[in-house]
Amino acid sequence: MALGDRYRGLPINPFGRGRHHLMIGLAAAVYSSMETVHGLIRKVAPPPERDRTLPLRVAARQVVAHDENVVALTLTAADGGRLPRWYPGSHIDITLPSGRVRQYSLCGDPAEAGSYRIAVRRIPDGGGGSVEVHDALPVGATVTTHGPRNAFPLTVPGYGSPTQRLRFIAGGIGITPILPMLGLADRLGVQWSMIYTGRSRDSLPFLDEVARFGDAVRIRTDDVAGLPDADELLGDCPDGTAVYACGPAPMLTALGARLADRTGVELHFERFAAPPVVDGAPFAVTVASTGQTVEVGADETLLAALTRAGVPVRYSCQQGFCGTCRTRVLDGAVDHRDLLLTDPERAAGQMLVCISRAAGGGPLTLDL
Repeated sequence: MALGDRYRGLPINPFGRGRHHLMIGLAAAVYSSMETVHGLIRKVAPPPERDRTLPLRVAARQVVAHDENVVALTLTAADGGRLPRWYPGSHIDITLPSGRVRQYSLCGDPAEAGSYRIAVRRIPDGGGGSVEVHDALPVGATVTTHGPRNAFPLTVPGYGSPTQRLRFIAGGIGITPILPMLGLADRLGVQWSMIYTGRSRDSLPFLDEVARFGDAVRIRTDDVAGLPDADELLGDCPDGTAVYACGPAPMLTALGARLADRTGVELHFERFAAPPVVDGAPFAVTVASTGQTVEVGADETLLAALTRAGVPVRYSCQQGFCGTCRTRVLDGAVDHRDLLLTDPERAAGQMLVCISRAAGGGPLTLDL
């Protein structure tokens, strides 16, 4: 319907019979112009999505554990520019030359704007990422990232936290996110202590850097003192303490159980491995592209089962928050255990295979 038709039946211009009011004509012209402009806007293609990939160059390599199984890499921007700022607890997703995506904590100095530092322990029977870093990532090699993210932020007493003191607990390579936290707490004059534990002194990275904090850090190893219990790890931990821990899953589970009833103590932690499966049930998945059926054990993650069966799946954090292993479900109901996907994404059939499972015992069909 034309705009003029919309105004038929309105009062005619009092200055001349049979003629529309001057303002009606002006309105019609303006509206017509707006429709024309709107039509042109609709034909304009949306701007291309910005490429946020950041190439990094390996500027230096350093073995940082006496058993030579941990190597630290210093990464700089490939174009020599400044890098995005980060804070203690941050990590970066790195895409290796093979295409593998892995997450590594930033363990350098946040005040250094020109470089990032990560440390990687060799895991011979892992997913291949650590071996690639150790054996195939020399100085001069290039990797890519999308910049730092922080799923383990430090809130400092007196600077946003109601607590009075900090207790740090690092297990082995778990020192990597903790190390920048020590530097910040020390600079701010916060009351803090740390226990650093591992299999042996030779296996502990960054011992020389930790040593500068003196008696604030206690180092204990399993070969001398046996496996620690939660009470030894927590030490003197009165109400008003914030505990920051990173290490193997059994250690974190023990700490969580010990502090479950301590309302006056905060527990913040980050795993560097997949969490144990809780209340799992066996189920089967079908790989749509091949028809292959994979059985998933009750205490096994879907990602682990797919990897065991030789089904290629991209993954990184193995804890349900990075989204790298996002996979479309073609058939079946999902027991979502992640904290990342939105309700619309779940309704559209997305799942994170590193942590989520089949609901009610499956089965599932995956778009792989």
